[in-house]
Amino acid sequence: MTAERRAWVGQSLIGAGLLVVAVVLWRWHAASMLAITHDGERIGWALAAAILWVTGTAALMRRAPVARPVQATVAGVSQVLVVHASQTGFATELAHRTADALRDAGLGVVTCAVGELDSAMLSAHTRALFVVSTTGEGDAPDSAVGFQRALMSSPRALSHLHYGILALGDRDYEDFCAFGRDLEHWLHASGATALFDRVDVDNGDDGALRHWQDQLRQLSGNAELPDWQRPAYGAWRVNARQLLNAGSQGLPCFHVSLVPDDLAALDWQAGDILEVGPKHGDAVLRRWTEQAGVAPDASLLAALASMHLPEPASVRGMPVAAWLPTLSALPHREYSIASVPADGSLDLVVRQQRGADGSSGLGSGWLTEHVSVGGRVDARVRRNPGFHAPSDDRPVILIGNGTGIAGLRALLKQRMARGHRRNWLLFGERQAAVDRLHVDELERWQHAGDIAQLDLVWSRDGGAGRYVQDALRANAPMLRTWVAEGASLYVCGSLAGMAPAVDSALRESLGDAMVDTLLEAGRYRRDVY
Repeated sequence: MTAERRAWVGQSLIGAGLLVVAVVLWRWHAASMLAITHDGERIGWALAAAILWVTGTAALMRRAPVARPVQATVAGVSQVLVVHASQTGFATELAHRTADALRDAGLGVVTCAVGELDSAMLSAHTRALFVVSTTGEGDAPDSAVGFQRALMSSPRALSHLHYGILALGDRDYEDFCAFGRDLEHWLHASGATALFDRVDVDNGDDGALRHWQDQLRQLSGNAELPDWQRPAYGAWRVNARQLLNAGSQGLPCFHVSLVPDDLAALDWQAGDILEVGPKHGDAVLRRWTEQAGVAPDASLLAALASMHLPEPASVRGMPVAAWLPTLSALPHREYSIASVPADGSLDLVVRQQRGADGSSGLGSGWLTEHVSVGGRVDARVRRNPGFHAPSDDRPVILIGNGTGIAGLRALLKQRMARGHRRNWLLFGERQAAVDRLHVDELERWQHAGDIAQLDLVWSRDGGAGRYVQDALRANAPMLRTWVAEGASLYVCGSLAGMAPAVDSALRESLGDAMVDTLLEAGRYRRDVY
């Protein structure tokens, strides 16, 4: 019997003894009170006995150590483990920034160096984020060599673990982010599940780091986590905006067309991302200034437009100069680009988001509602080489849903411009009658021979095959043929639901070994959110 168990048994016996004493005293005094109902002294003894029992039992409950292991287990499961493997200290710095961001979002966090990590720690957590660098010619940092030798030499039982990886490296080296890739391969072989695709950082690229921060926002559920570094935005203008799904059961979805003030900014590849600096709408700002008792002059409104707004009561009556410098900037938002530079505009497909109070989402509300056609949008293009189209004419399988059509549309446009016509698109939305996000255009491309196979699925129209993963399973023989002929796969759309379901369908049809081979060869790529 352990010491904790012996202590618990002993305290239980004491508690039982106190209870027996209390009952005896109570019964004796109760019987006495039948005859002497006004005897205050005897009533006092009875009350004292009851108080003794209640106080003693409460004290024992507070002291009982048996509850501690349960509490520790629950805390461990709910906390996010942040692990760093650094050669020069940069990965450690980013890991601490990551941990601070999650704490600010209200999550419990445990940080540790990879040299401190063992199987017990991995078993005690369900979520882990790894910030790891690669040194030399594709080597692990010195601090990770022991971990690599002791744990990564063979798969472990980690099916409970969900992970994310921020891999730091330099593309000038042949084995770019090799340790991050090796870590991911080991985690997957151990049965762990990726929270999102690995984020590779080339020589400290700030765009990739902001993408990591965007993943942290989604993981924490706090969309307002600030950027570590403000993007260097350029000026763009809303050239056109069109509602794509009038009458839909879902939220409104818009095609938004932007043109830059500097036409040299019309330079990107299909698969790249647009980072947008959102702003509050005029109505939001004027309502806030009224509640805060602040004069809504033009210069103040311009300054507040891109800032987190404090609670109005917290600044009421204070001079503006006392609180305005303390405000933090709104975080950026990321959108898949739906066009190619030859179109003369940068196009997006944006679905409005709504808060619990019915208010518009920060980024989607700005682009689809608040900024007027002709109005300015702060934005910058971020390269996303992990989702670029192959340069050769190999077959391509494009899979997506909802606003994921944006990234797939750009890839198709680039492929068609190059004369590459072995394109198979599987796309899903709600209803065929109203949720045709560029579907008329897709059907024209199919009739022209630029899309070899087009599978459209509608989740709210009933019948079998309501989702893109169902269409994949139904076409498993064709899927295997295309992959055998060298096809690359691109998945764009929702991270929750669609992306993992598609991955499962691919593994059912192709086998785990083939899917892992496609991942390692760069033939299975995802842009999911």
